[in-house]
Amino acid sequence: MNGTTGFSSGQTINAYAEDIDLEQYTQSVVAAISSKASPRVRKAFPILIKKLHEFIVEADVTVEEWLAACALLVEAGKVTNDQRDEMVLVSDVLGVESLVDILEFKRTSEAAKKEQRVKSNEASHSAILGPFYRHGVQVQPNGTTIVRQFEKDADYTRLFGQVFDHEGKPIKGATVDIWHDAPDGLYDAQDPSKPQNHCRGRFATDENGRYETICLRPTPYPIPFDHSAGKLLQLMGRHPYRPAHIHFWIEAPGHKTLVSQVFDRESDYLKDDAVFAVKDSLIIDFVPIDEGQSSKAGYTVPAELKDVLKYELQQDFHLTKAVSKEDPGLDIQGLAIGGEPAR
Repeated sequence: MNGTTGFSSGQTINAYAEDIDLEQYTQSVVAAISSKASPRVRKAFPILIKKLHEFIVEADVTVEEWLAACALLVEAGKVTNDQRDEMVLVSDVLGVESLVDILEFKRTSEAAKKEQRVKSNEASHSAILGPFYRHGVQVQPNGTTIVRQFEKDADYTRLFGQVFDHEGKPIKGATVDIWHDAPDGLYDAQDPSKPQNHCRGRFATDENGRYETICLRPTPYPIPFDHSAGKLLQLMGRHPYRPAHIHFWIEAPGHKTLVSQVFDRESDYLKDDAVFAVKDSLIIDFVPIDEGQSSKAGYTVPAELKDVLKYELQQDFHLTKAVSKEDPGLDIQGLAIGGEPAR
């Protein structure tokens, strides 16, 4: 082969060859994917392998750099627990999660329009989940606060809105998860001294599709930069700050789950969010509450909070109908660990 070593699946590498054909080597790795793999795996993994190999070659990655990258991922895995997901943070600072979110929203929107699953309103825009979502938060009554300890000098806010279906009709019984940082810029998961679920809550919409709570106007904050994600930011000479925002996770039977955020228009870092999640459609205004002003919301404010309320924020959401997928996808969660290897 004119001094060039070629490969096929099952062949070994001639380490003494003067000119290894790297393209053929990559093809041999791709060819090793079994025909028994799912259609999605057979489509996605060749792309992954080719792009990864292409990066290794173009960047001329050294053994030391490869080992450092592996160590960074190992560290991220060790730090990750039910309170913090460092792997998500690593993907966030590289813009990966936001890119996946952009593509998912585009895919969902195009399918909804094609199948006429959105008739009177466009679906609300999505945003990344982030590392501090918590499963299993108990539903609390509408109108109650998610601020579990009094925050002096904080901007207490009446947050309310409605959840609508694809036809613009209110959805009763949709669950609305809400979470944001405390005035010190930390989530409850980051600070053991905070009460459990501080600035975090779950609500069920009423017969009018309405939800309501008392929260705080959030503050900009740095994402955790003490481990892998922070090392990447430092390598790239970037700051770790996010603009002030509130997270939402909304579910309703028969509808696609919506994960989103809203961003304070007056916040710093809107144009240089450390995780690239800001969208124009998600920038909102906190409306000052004038003395004696009548609220659009329908629940009674807890007596102890009436005098500290400073702002109102109305945030409605429009969901799309769920669509079944013929291809289950990669199903990474379903992979068995420690079972018999394929042969």
